[in-house]
Amino acid sequence: MKKPNVIVFFTDQQRWDTTGIHGNPLGLTPNFDRMAQEGTHLFNAFTCQPLCGPARSCMQTGLYATTSGCFHNGIPLPTEQRTLAHYFRDAGYKTGYIGKWHLADREPVPPEQQGGYEYWLGANALENCSDAYDTVVYDNDGNEVSLPGYRVDALTDAAVRYVDQQRHNPFFLFLSFLEPHQQNHTDSYPAPVGYEEMYTGKWSPPDLAVLGGTSQQQLGGYFGMVKRLDEALGRLLDALRSRNMLDDTILLFTSDHACHFRTRPGEYKRSCHESSIRVPTALSGSVFSGGGRVKQLVSSIDLPPTLLDAAGIEVPKEMQGRSVLPLIRGEKDHWPEEMFVQISGSQVGRAIRTERWKYSVKAPDKNGKTDSCSDVYVEEYLYDLHADPYELNNLIHRKVSGGVVEDLRDRLIRRMVEAGESAPVIEPVEKNKGERVASVAEKRVKLRRQ
Repeated sequence: MKKPNVIVFFTDQQRWDTTGIHGNPLGLTPNFDRMAQEGTHLFNAFTCQPLCGPARSCMQTGLYATTSGCFHNGIPLPTEQRTLAHYFRDAGYKTGYIGKWHLADREPVPPEQQGGYEYWLGANALENCSDAYDTVVYDNDGNEVSLPGYRVDALTDAAVRYVDQQRHNPFFLFLSFLEPHQQNHTDSYPAPVGYEEMYTGKWSPPDLAVLGGTSQQQLGGYFGMVKRLDEALGRLLDALRSRNMLDDTILLFTSDHACHFRTRPGEYKRSCHESSIRVPTALSGSVFSGGGRVKQLVSSIDLPPTLLDAAGIEVPKEMQGRSVLPLIRGEKDHWPEEMFVQISGSQVGRAIRTERWKYSVKAPDKNGKTDSCSDVYVEEYLYDLHADPYELNNLIHRKVSGGVVEDLRDRLIRRMVEAGESAPVIEPVEKNKGERVASVAEKRVKLRRQ
């Protein structure tokens, strides 16, 4: 039986609500929406690390950033660390990487820091060596390669060429875009010519409509980038279709983290909020065709074992996520009721998100750029996502009846220990803003879980 090809279509800093299937009214993502409807849509998908380098380390290794050691940008992936490239190569696959890497300590990325990929056409920090219409990447040997066209199109062209060249071999391709991340040196979102104007002032996600940040100046360009990414997705799907490879190619679309436009800790991500951690995620082809909508909470740490499992490759015991294939088969009994987030850069923080609640803590005496963990944390955020889906009302200083906070605290500590961290002390904050009464239904749910 032929092994399925596997492609990861990886965007950078893309919010879940840029997609039509998640309620965006601008028609930005018809290809993603169709892929999600006809394949498997991970409706509640989240990053486990809302920062570029750490999130990418999790995607490559299936390990939390504190386990691999890549808990902050600029920390290279250890050269001895096995990645998806190694596992697929061992199973007889050709492997290729195109685009942004962000897991090395220099540019161009030397061969020993290329994660075990055979074919390489990438850059460590694509935002620093290229611009929207000036795409510069490097080959396996570190030679500079200039690609024509808008950057999304240039990388997609390279991916289409790779797919065509490898069509007679099983292959694993990781296609990693910079878009819709900002261009760092201008702090702007350079969409293709004419695209920003189409979306400026048209619609704003509700949290940004209230909180503002830089969104009113930047959403038009951001949405224009998203539109071009979706067109690129359509081109890649068309290339697969033209070579009769669509059904036996697994395609994963996801992003490293989302974007809150300087409305939370003063920059674009690195917080526990939905606008920082929730990402659009869907799979198509092979076992994912007709998989439907999966409502369980899924973490990016679950995606590497999912890809291996779907390709018939044994999932390494050291991987810290779990395959979603049982969820597609309806086997939901042992799936976690919460997902776990490690936050670095802006702070040393930890959070869990349940179907209803968001609970986040931070280490008061640690630096998110130099410290990976802490023995002591202090409560920072509590949101009731049913009543407050856009996280505008922090309940952490209010007493919540029904033992909700105590339960969330215990669950967070348990997830930290499962991730390989030491059990910390989490210090409660003073409850000085009255009481939030849990409903009878909330209490019944808690009793059932006990």
